[in-house]
Amino acid sequence: MQKSKLFKTNLLISVILLVGFILTAVLSYQANYQASLVNIEQVSSLTAEGIYYQLTAMFTKPVNISLTMAHDSLLIDHLLSEQEHLEDEDYIKTTKTYLDNYKQKYGFDSVFLISSVSSRYYNFNGLDRVLIKGNPENIWYYELLDSELEYALNVDNNEVVGADNKITVFVNCKITAPDGSVIGVVGVGIRMDYMKELLQGYENDYGINASLIDQDGIIEISTTYTGYEKMDWFEAHDQEPIRRQVLGWNKGNDNLELWTGSQAPDSHKSYVVSRYIPELSWDLVVEQDTDHLIEDMNRQLYRTGLILAAVIITVVIVITNVIRNFDRQITKLTEERQAIFKKATEQLYDSIYELNLTRNCYVGKPMEEYFSSMGAGGMPFDQGLRVIAEKQIKEEYREGYVSMFSPEHVIREYEAGNNHLSYDFMLSLDGGPYQWMRVETYIFFSEEDKSIHMFAYRKNIDTEKKRELQAAADEMTGLFTKKVTERLIDRQLTKCPGGLFAFMIFDIDCFKDVNDHHGHAFGDYCICTFTKIIKEHFRDGDIIGRIGGDEFVVFIPVPGVNFAEVKAAELSSALDTVISKEDVSCHISASIGVSVSPRNGMDFEALYQKADIALYQTKQRGKNGFTLFEP
Repeated sequence: MQKSKLFKTNLLISVILLVGFILTAVLSYQANYQASLVNIEQVSSLTAEGIYYQLTAMFTKPVNISLTMAHDSLLIDHLLSEQEHLEDEDYIKTTKTYLDNYKQKYGFDSVFLISSVSSRYYNFNGLDRVLIKGNPENIWYYELLDSELEYALNVDNNEVVGADNKITVFVNCKITAPDGSVIGVVGVGIRMDYMKELLQGYENDYGINASLIDQDGIIEISTTYTGYEKMDWFEAHDQEPIRRQVLGWNKGNDNLELWTGSQAPDSHKSYVVSRYIPELSWDLVVEQDTDHLIEDMNRQLYRTGLILAAVIITVVIVITNVIRNFDRQITKLTEERQAIFKKATEQLYDSIYELNLTRNCYVGKPMEEYFSSMGAGGMPFDQGLRVIAEKQIKEEYREGYVSMFSPEHVIREYEAGNNHLSYDFMLSLDGGPYQWMRVETYIFFSEEDKSIHMFAYRKNIDTEKKRELQAAADEMTGLFTKKVTERLIDRQLTKCPGGLFAFMIFDIDCFKDVNDHHGHAFGDYCICTFTKIIKEHFRDGDIIGRIGGDEFVVFIPVPGVNFAEVKAAELSSALDTVISKEDVSCHISASIGVSVSPRNGMDFEALYQKADIALYQTKQRGKNGFTLFEP
């Protein structure tokens, strides 16, 4: 009887434990699975951001240098005279010296020049070859000539003597004559090894697959393939259903983030993050699949099931102690995992906060203490946000900061399908100098309180931002490049559509004569002196760019049109000067054209066209002056 009772008791306990284990395992499996998916999303998104900023910084310099060469008036004149010197060895030697100087100065693997008239291919070694139309190796060149692009990138083997036929990324820029015709192509080459090492590092550290693809889906750069091999990313990764989504993305500053494959638990699927890189005209694609996650979780589940079965069979009598011990182990493992994740997160970010957006309040003691220290204790989150912005954030970024992270805006973004927001701004801590900060947010719905929550991660990006701004600057003058100048002006006009701004374009009068009579070294000195004078007449926040060899642009807010005229007259007078260096002296002056927004245009292109017309009128009157555009 006792044996029967014991058997029934043991059987009942075993059944209860088994059912309990199954239910617990299923729920835990689902919870851990969902948490791991969220972790994959966060890691993939942050990894894509990191790769994007490093690639942008890596390619900004070669693109800017190539564009500078393409707009060099001396190189244009030199190429236009090629037909007169086809048999002239000195001409080839001069070309070689020009290209080799750029190679040595900036450390590129290759620097080249192609004449569209003679099809001659020059490099830092001299005349390399003559391109033949129809040769597969030359397709990139003729495609660029037939396109409307100012520049393009292509991946190819470097056939130059001494380059060992290494796979190289080439930046190819069109050279345009004064009449608008394309007279050649100039560019630089960077070995693929550098980019592969960058991608390989991220893949090893975060378990992702990263590739750069062109507008046809062909892999230009990855750790496995290059554009030289013409491998389609969507075919290679079995992702054909998302081709149109990725290639048709809006090309803005936001990521395209989506899950692909089966959405059922315990099945293969992957998370894809895509971002367009305008400087390269390529898409960055980061993919992380769940196969390893499912394998690890299943392995852990099977191992735990075997252990529990052994415990039920062999130690039913002490099952309670076993369960308690097992519970303690699970709790310890969970705490260790949370501690490791917290430590890793704290290494990436300066501060981490949680907010309840539905209830317009902050969550947790750290956030409460932070708001109180800033004089916003007890306030709703949206009011406290404005108080903090007034005290710490630089004036021009305050409204953007408040608008970006207001509960209403964040909830709208979440309901629209966006669970990730980011904002860069300048912040002063404890009254110190302003530093660049970035706030990254993750938005989610909490089942616990049926509210929309937001995790906010604040990171100091001052060093990164300064490197980025430095990379966007012209090497000689420190001013913004043409591309960056255009982007900054368009961004400012978009932010303040009703604002009054003056757009000035000016160049050095008869600068070619300066180079011809006094040499390029003195010409460079004149440009640097010219730049210094310009900077002295404008504020730090004004946009000043060098858009050509001796062509400059200034974009400033003005209280009225009369102010723009006064400023132009003041600048014209200051630039009418004599520049001396050692035993060389030269008189320089500038011709200036001025347009005003909004009456002359609401974007860079429109304002540039009007100011250029005014500049031409100044030159027709004898140069050394300014003209305000009048329709």
